[in-house]
Amino acid sequence: MQDALAIHRWLLARQIHHEIVRLPRVLTSADELPEVLGVPPETCVTVTVFEVTTRGCREPVAVISSVARKPRPSVIAAALGAERVRPASSYTVNAVTDYAAGLVSPLLLPEKLTLLIDRRLVDATDPDAFVHTATGERMTALRLRAVHLFPLASGKPVELAGHGLAS
Repeated sequence: MQDALAIHRWLLARQIHHEIVRLPRVLTSADELPEVLGVPPETCVTVTVFEVTTRGCREPVAVISSVARKPRPSVIAAALGAERVRPASSYTVNAVTDYAAGLVSPLLLPEKLTLLIDRRLVDATDPDAFVHTATGERMTALRLRAVHLFPLASGKPVELAGHGLAS
């Protein structure tokens, strides 16, 4: 499983300034980052994994968004033209991301995993602003500037605004 140390080493090798933050309490999900860190939900980045069925084939798709605006399955279905979209099981999330379910980082995801980035997250975030994300561990979070995170996350920006995101 991926963890804070793997992320830290990977970012150091790329000379990316970052901080692994020791949390004051255990996380059960990245959705708790704003409360635990005392930061706005818009600055907390989460990864949601869905099982997407298109033309009878089912595949996992990960979506990077802010904790404040997590996508609903219907939004992803409309954006991808999929027949069916549902949240992936914890087992599937663990298997396809190599992270603990609920604590998936947008970094170090397998290349074979389809990864989408909510364009509104990219457009609404000041490149110099700090963002926070999970590390796969329950007691740590990653803090780095948005200007570094988005290019490192190997996803494809997708316009989800017209499809109505959950707030």
